[in-house]
Amino acid sequence: MPAGGCTLLSVMPLPILLNTVLGFQLCPSHCLCYESSDLVDCQSRGLVQVPPSVPHGTWLLDLRGNKMTEVRTGSFIGLWSLKVLLMSNNSIQTLQPQSLSSLQFLERLDLSFNQLRWLPLAFSQSLSSLQELRLDHNLLQHLDSASLSEFENLRKLDLSYNRIRAMDVRAFSSLVRLSLLNLEGNRLNVLKDGLLSRQQSLEVLLLSHNNISVIEPEALAPLRSLTLLGLQGNQMVHIRFKTFMKLQTTTTHLQMSSNPWTCDCELQRVFSKIQHVRRLHVFDYKDIVCHAPAQQAGSSLASLDSQLCIAETASVLVITITVMLAVIGALVKAEHNRKNKQTVSDAESERQEK
Repeated sequence: MPAGGCTLLSVMPLPILLNTVLGFQLCPSHCLCYESSDLVDCQSRGLVQVPPSVPHGTWLLDLRGNKMTEVRTGSFIGLWSLKVLLMSNNSIQTLQPQSLSSLQFLERLDLSFNQLRWLPLAFSQSLSSLQELRLDHNLLQHLDSASLSEFENLRKLDLSYNRIRAMDVRAFSSLVRLSLLNLEGNRLNVLKDGLLSRQQSLEVLLLSHNNISVIEPEALAPLRSLTLLGLQGNQMVHIRFKTFMKLQTTTTHLQMSSNPWTCDCELQRVFSKIQHVRRLHVFDYKDIVCHAPAQQAGSSLASLDSQLCIAETASVLVITITVMLAVIGALVKAEHNRKNKQTVSDAESERQEK
């Protein structure tokens, strides 16, 4: 080795020297490293940024419960083996562009319980191996298709308990292998046609505790593998039977309680038809409670059985009979008037003859 090289090594601090020789295999300060499993545990260490010098062979990096407010560009350079990255329960507000782009083999990413208001347009760039993404319990308000465009292998996406009011109708267009989509606890008011047009593999769709009052006619049609559809706690008053008949699945369980249902004959007929379709099962039918009309409020739809349609039929019969009686009365009166006029006419004719 040249003399200059020996001189350089001799003056380098010992930690840097060891890092250089061992290829950055030293464990970051305040973290625990488990060599046998290539796991680095930096959980709840008060960290404000991703620690430097994480070993290149790390398979799982746990950064949960720290004090990070942003993820900086270049934070994970060199971590080619990383498959699981856990960053929940921080205060992350910003993901800088390209901050995750070096993690080409990442399979699971947890960013839940942070303060993200938006996702960078290049958020999914180079993350084509990702299979599970948790973004629940953030402050997201809108989803843009560009943010998720490269998640072609994603199986599970959790966006629950954000503030999402609107989504680009193409937001999930690249997620062709998605099996679970959780949108619970957002502010959606319409399930739009085309939003799930490429989700033929979707098995679980959770939409409870939004403000959904409308399901557009073709919104559920593409979901050929759906086994569970959660719609509890929305603002649905009525539903259309044809909307659910579009679900060409083997078996789908529906959850639809805690909506402000208007219990009338039409609603009872829709649920009755759904119950008679073998592949559709209303899992919480006994918990569906009427919100209106006032005389039915608080009653379960199941307890009313066919009473709503009987009452409606009785009302129709009463109206029909009333109309018929009115018509008969009018005819009788008209006949009576005709006879009176005939009698008067006959009497006048007899008078004139005399």
